[in-house]
Amino acid sequence: MKTTHIRLIILLMMSSNLILAQKPSIIPEPAIWENKRGNFSFSGNTDLFVPKGDDQMMSNANFLKMYLERIPNVNIQIRYYQQGQDLPARGIVLAVDPRSNTPERYVMGVTSRRILITGDDFRGVFYGIQSLRQLLPAELEQPALASQLRNVRVSNIYIEDYPRFPYRGMHLDVARHFFDVDFIKKYIDLMVLHKMNTFHWHLTEDQGWRIEIKKYPLLTEIGAWRKETLIGHGGRPPFEYDGKRYGGYYTQDDVREIVAYAADRHITVIPEIEMPGHATAALAAYPHLGCTGGPYEVITRWGVFEDVFCAGNDDVFEFLENVLLEVIELFPSQYIHIGGDECPKTRWKECPKCQARIQEEGLADEYELQSYFIRRIEKFLLSKGRNIIGWDEILEGGLAPEATVMSWRGVRGGIEAAQMGHDVIMTPTSHCYFDYYQADPESQPLGIGGYLPLSRVYEFNPNPLDLTEEQAKHILGGQGNVWTEYMKTSDHVEYMAYPRAIALAEVLWTPNRKHDFDDFTQRLNHHFKRLDALGVNYFRE
Repeated sequence: MKTTHIRLIILLMMSSNLILAQKPSIIPEPAIWENKRGNFSFSGNTDLFVPKGDDQMMSNANFLKMYLERIPNVNIQIRYYQQGQDLPARGIVLAVDPRSNTPERYVMGVTSRRILITGDDFRGVFYGIQSLRQLLPAELEQPALASQLRNVRVSNIYIEDYPRFPYRGMHLDVARHFFDVDFIKKYIDLMVLHKMNTFHWHLTEDQGWRIEIKKYPLLTEIGAWRKETLIGHGGRPPFEYDGKRYGGYYTQDDVREIVAYAADRHITVIPEIEMPGHATAALAAYPHLGCTGGPYEVITRWGVFEDVFCAGNDDVFEFLENVLLEVIELFPSQYIHIGGDECPKTRWKECPKCQARIQEEGLADEYELQSYFIRRIEKFLLSKGRNIIGWDEILEGGLAPEATVMSWRGVRGGIEAAQMGHDVIMTPTSHCYFDYYQADPESQPLGIGGYLPLSRVYEFNPNPLDLTEEQAKHILGGQGNVWTEYMKTSDHVEYMAYPRAIALAEVLWTPNRKHDFDDFTQRLNHHFKRLDALGVNYFRE
């Protein structure tokens, strides 16, 4: 009996230690964490303290308050403390302490009496709140589910955390298929949960112009609508169409609403206005901007098309500068994405105006004409205090000064740009194109092709070994791209983006030494319950 009793005590101690050692199911995984004994219990009135007079911290507090007040019978009271004084010893405390001067870094300590989230900046505090959120029951994501909870607690823990890269992005193409304001907000909310900080909003294409420009109303009256849409895959003819008019666009009020919504959640929205290619929707509205003068119509199938903005026509630059003036007014982001990819040179080779421009500017060929085009737009944006991002084709004919390259055709363009001293965002098709199939195509909805499983996304390393330590500093981070040729619904977008976007989020946030795919999938299996509560239509093998 005595031996049995001793064995029981040992087993209980081992069980207790296992519980204490259990890894927090947080994605992205924190850089440093340590479980502690005990827990913090939410009950009755819970005080939430913020520094007096700090509006950005107040915004963080309101986000957390809205979330925690879903707990039944819990009333969150926001209270203030004076900066420079001792922090409150009880309740939930948000504070800024930039001692390490690491942007977006936070430290979270949970004890039985207090939850303290301290950030090097207010964004760090916000990301600490997202980690706290993932430590709480998934049911809190859905008010109807939260109402059934009782005795909500969070285990005592210490976390110190910071991002691996400053740019952690998700892209969404709304030009091939249009998605309403509510879905854009949901897309942003999912980015927030996983500590992504940049939303790349692809707004114009051959198949649709999606942003209201007051000076040019035909862009949305004509350019936002196509007469029909391709059925099936856009490979070789004969093509079949659905015969249904399709389109939509965001008013400037819609854009302001989305930008403000994102800003409240520390998401930067970078707009993309495509040029000089992928411009047929704009040419359909204003045909004098093309090399042939048209007529043009908004494209009804997918691919790359030869009608582009005329690089020899000064009206084109006046038009684009006026468009960008309105874009700048709507988007406070430092970057404006100007595309620059997949621009056929066929029309330029045949266009007298373009050939005259080549002669006047002393350019070698049409590739240098594209570089001239990009440089001219960049000069305009620089004069307005903004910088350009372009796809890696802007390297052709010479890289525009101070431009940031988004490397999509593999990583070679990004390596070349970094070696030249230019900032780079890595988003290669090999790891970051979430329109590729993630399982056997026979079992999946129609897609563009390719194969990119979750494990391959998790293997992504934005920092190539080819770079020196100094050159590697130009790698700002990475981005997942969601091109929507074959995604007609928001459910399909979610299915293609998640959980691959979550794997990318961990790659871009968590230190490389801590990357472990088996461990990630264990936490992901737990995380699926949260996605369920959020109503996400994710892919799951």
